[in-house]
This record gives sequence, structure tokens and C-alpha cells, in this order.
Amino acid sequence: MKNLLDFEKPIYDLKKRLDDLRTQASAHPVGVDVEDEIKRIEAKVVETSKQIFSNLTPWQRVQLARHPKRPFTLDYLQHSFTDFSELHGDRLYAEDRAMVGGFARIGGRRVMVIGTQKGREVKENIRRNFGSAHPEGYRKALRLMRLADKFGLPIITLIDTAGAYPGIGAEERHIAEAIAVNLREMMLLRVPTIAVVIGEGGSGGALGIGVTDRVLILENAYYSVISPEGCAAILWKDRAAAPKAAEALKITARNLLELGLVDDVIPEPLGGAHTQPAAAGGAVREAILRHLAELESRPLDQLLQQRYARFRALGRFTEAPAPAA
Repeated sequence: MKNLLDFEKPIYDLKKRLDDLRTQASAHPVGVDVEDEIKRIEAKVVETSKQIFSNLTPWQRVQLARHPKRPFTLDYLQHSFTDFSELHGDRLYAEDRAMVGGFARIGGRRVMVIGTQKGREVKENIRRNFGSAHPEGYRKALRLMRLADKFGLPIITLIDTAGAYPGIGAEERHIAEAIAVNLREMMLLRVPTIAVVIGEGGSGGALGIGVTDRVLILENAYYSVISPEGCAAILWKDRAAAPKAAEALKITARNLLELGLVDDVIPEPLGGAHTQPAAAGGAVREAILRHLAELESRPLDQLLQQRYARFRALGRFTEAPAPAA
């Protein structure tokens, strides 16, 4: 089966057996009683799914975060938001289709939504630059954030990128400066802000729209300073060591929550968000509304102070004692 991950195969085999039994029962409605067997296999599918997905390794969660059928930003705009009206261009250089954004509603509230967007097929992936934004994408995001700030609208960002685009053109148009300006300006926005990591949260490409009052992450998404493959190439000189790197980087949702790098983990449907996109969208909507209500209840000055303190406090380290004189 296309897009089937290795650890999903036992579930796929059971579901195929289930489909065969149902086809058999439909073809021979009289004299063939397979109801008991169907119920037994249905229960086995649920049991096997729970066993597999409750014991995933960090690398397996990275694979799920990259699943080709996983919901992307535009899918969540359909399932979590309503009345989305897209805005285009950075008013400086060009339109970047790897970064989408515009006005929307969630739970009756007007908000500004901005997110990185991948493509599913080759043509769409090229159009979206595989979800890796150019400088104009980050400048468009900042333009929309300033617009939201002007009209007092909360800002919601959806993160799903392997990283900002590292090509020559992006460097010529100052990708690092564009991201750096976003980091500074997002710290000063005078409206509640929430980021949701829905898939890959790669390096500065993710952080460029991720300096917010709350950072939420889906159960099978990841957030990291570098991809497991990149880390493996640097530390072990072998990209095949990516599973080992994923373990060492502590990039899974639960690791990030324990380290204080994210504020909440949003549960996914059994089998991953790609199995039930509408249910995943509902979970994202509920989490955003819950955190948004809490943020809107706080005085603005307190919100800004806490946002600054939150990012200043990130990171853990130990210092060796100074050598004796």
C-alpha cells in the first residue's frame, strides 16, 4: 500500500483481512456466517493500534510528522477555522506560496491565521517549495501580523516546515535577517498569539512564526533545532543514524513538554492525524480556543512581560566549577 509506514503494516494486514471477510459475507449472504470473526478482527485492529501507537520511538513519530497524507495548514483551515480569506504578497518582492495567511474565524472569534504549507503531489510541492519559505514568506507573515496587531486580532500560526529555504536566492534576499526581524517583532505584538506545531517544526524556519504566548504541538509532531538526518550527518557522519539522532535530540511532543519548550500537547486520533483529519482539526480548534480564552483574560502588559520571560527562560545547561587559581 502506498505511503504505508513499516510499523503500520500489522494494522494494514488486519484491516485487509477484515475487508476480505466483509467482501466474502456480501458475496455469500446465505450460508456463510463470519460475523463473529469480523468482530474479533475489529477488536484486534483496535488493540494492535493502541499497542503500536502507544510505544512509538522518536524516529517513528518523526515519520508520522512527515506522513504525505497528514493534514497540512490548509486542511486545518478547513477543519478548525471558518470564513478564511487569504491575503497575498509581502509588498516588497513577491508572493511566497510556502507561507499562507489571512483572516479567519474560530469559535466565533475573528483571528489572523498564518502557516507554512506543503504540497501532496510533485507539482504542488514545487509550487509550495516543499513548505520551506523564502524571505518574502516571512516578510508576508510579518505584514499580516502587523495588520492583526493594528485591528486587535489574535494571531494563530500553524507550523509545518523542515526549515526555511537555504538556496542562493534566499540568501541574496537575506533569509536570516527576515527571520531575525520576525523574532524581534513577534515579541512586541500587542495581541494574544498562539503557535501550533502540526507536523515538522524545523529550526529557524519554524521559529520565524513561532515566538508566541503559547506554543502547542500535536502528539506526533516534532520541534527541533535541526533535522535528525542533519544531526546524524554532523555527529555520526552518517545520515542513516537518524533514528539515534531523533532519540538524542529529545524532539517529541512529550519530551518538549517536559523540557518546558511547549505548553500543551494536543492528542491525535488513534493511528495519527492523517487517519481522521476532521477529528484532528476539532482537537486543534478546542486547544486553541481554550488557550486563547486564558490569554485574553490577562492584562496586555502582563501578557507581553510573560511572553518575554517565557523565551528568556528557555534552555537548560550546567556549568563546570571554575578551576582553582
